[in-house]
Amino acid sequence: MDTAEAAIEAEVELDQQALAERRAHRRRDGERAAQISKGGIDINVAHRQREDYYNGGNNASDDAGEDSPLLRQLTPDDRRPSYEVEDYSHLPWYRRPSVFWMLGPFLLMTLAFGGSIPPKINLTLELICRQYISERQLADPAFTMVPVDFGSGDNDQCRIPEVQSRVALFTLWGSLLAGVFSAITSPKLGALSDRYGRKPILIFTSIGTICAEIITIFAALYPETFPVDLLLVGYAIDGLFGSFIVAMAIANSYAADCTPPQLRNVAFGYFHGCLFSGLALGPILAGYLVKWTGHIVVVFYILLAVHTFFVLFIGFAVPESLSKKRQFASREKHRKELAELGPASDWVWWGRQVNLLEPLKILWPTGRHSSSKLRWNLIVLAAVDTIAFGVAMGSMTLVLIYTNYQFGWKTFESSRFMSIVNSSRVFCLIVVLPLITRLVRGKVDAKKKNTGSDDFDLTVIRVAILFDTLGYLGYALSRDAGLFMLSGVVAAIGGIGSPTLQSALTKHVPADQTGQLLGASGLLHALARVVAPTAFNAIYSATVGKYTQTVFVCLAATFGLAFVISWFIRPHVYLDPSDMKDEDEEVDETTNASANIPIVSSIGAVVTSVVGKVVSG
Repeated sequence: MDTAEAAIEAEVELDQQALAERRAHRRRDGERAAQISKGGIDINVAHRQREDYYNGGNNASDDAGEDSPLLRQLTPDDRRPSYEVEDYSHLPWYRRPSVFWMLGPFLLMTLAFGGSIPPKINLTLELICRQYISERQLADPAFTMVPVDFGSGDNDQCRIPEVQSRVALFTLWGSLLAGVFSAITSPKLGALSDRYGRKPILIFTSIGTICAEIITIFAALYPETFPVDLLLVGYAIDGLFGSFIVAMAIANSYAADCTPPQLRNVAFGYFHGCLFSGLALGPILAGYLVKWTGHIVVVFYILLAVHTFFVLFIGFAVPESLSKKRQFASREKHRKELAELGPASDWVWWGRQVNLLEPLKILWPTGRHSSSKLRWNLIVLAAVDTIAFGVAMGSMTLVLIYTNYQFGWKTFESSRFMSIVNSSRVFCLIVVLPLITRLVRGKVDAKKKNTGSDDFDLTVIRVAILFDTLGYLGYALSRDAGLFMLSGVVAAIGGIGSPTLQSALTKHVPADQTGQLLGASGLLHALARVVAPTAFNAIYSATVGKYTQTVFVCLAATFGLAFVISWFIRPHVYLDPSDMKDEDEEVDETTNASANIPIVSSIGAVVTSVVGKVVSG
């Protein structure tokens, strides 16, 4: 018998043994429930014993009795994940996780993120322009061009198609590096956050951003000699640590841990509001700093200090949202998944690490508790979310490069445009979305059972994508700076779609898979960060100086595709953990007859419990 046949036989034997154990556990549960219904066992003690088992046996009750080992042999498959928010009321206020703990530091981080975009784009443009002039002078000694002024930033000589094309290609490579590395690390970091908490992953991601900022500081300090290609190392480091994509996904996971499903779109909207507040206020603050000081490097010093403060505050002040019980359960589940692989676990595990698309399997759940509607909804929602994110990432730097070419906007004008557009987006996220949600849904019960995405979610998604489409169409048609800015405000209304899409995704899976799902979403975002900027920067590079607005026509068409796809999402589709069944359960008459015993006994236990409470009350 060769090794492969032995492994197969061992796996079959283990499966049969596991099936027998599960059937034995069900029979014992039935016997236990029958004893409870007859009054032979204190039901409160039994409940404590069951909770002790779910806690990993770390808090076993002293009055568990001689039957407690039997209860602890319940398999983890019998656990019923809950959508309800965990109760932290017994903790002091400074240890209770809340969305509001994260909003302040997250706003500071987004201010740093938004404030770095225009200065970094303009610094890159000046470095590439300097490189272009040097190459032309080496190739043609008679070539003359005004040298790049790194002080004032007034370099109209760089507003030529050749430099614009090089800048677009450079940002393409930067996005490609950051996106590839982020695609590799994002899902793994998301899954790790389910097992070890949200805080360590947020800190890890921020450290990568700090390293990338240090490289940019050196570029701003020594622009005359700094090799521009070294900036690509900063992009790679940022992506390797997860980039801003992971930070946003983990922040949403934190919100999902302590927010009822009915209010997750509002909670996610707060984080997106922080993001666009940073994109609105960060650039204008950075623009004024450059204007007042005359040195662009000051901006990057401040950004470095903000990211350092974020790491310290998250590490020492913010309470962890994921309880030790849930962390332990996720680790135990992961350990058993590896153990079930048997002798092949080593090479299979490494194969999964190499397979970049392995984390996306969560978007295609299988088993009796799943359905084709559930899989369809997850795929369509993920597709719409990825398209929306890809267009946003693909157009972020292009809009700044285009306005520099078309309207002659410098750092201050670009920052003012971003501030106006993103302020409109923040207003929609912080005021309009919560107000509409309250008017439509009324007061939300935190203990209400999850029913998946409803018609309100789907309407918000479709309206948002429609406004995005109209805004980008306006970009393509505008030849005046004022109309271009108005088109940006129209597109800003579409900002309410992204948090609603993320919220809708989390409503389709159990609570213990939120981090894994948002990690898979982060993988798709990372891939979009590779594909979208690559495609749209290539289009801009090829059409600038000819029909420069071609790229905005393509962006509007992409949003139009997302709008059409959004009509295929179905409401009230979700994975109900309470309906999960054993896939290996037999369906013959003998099994069905024996299965009725624990069901009847459980009903008797519930009736006994209710009657007891009524009498005691």
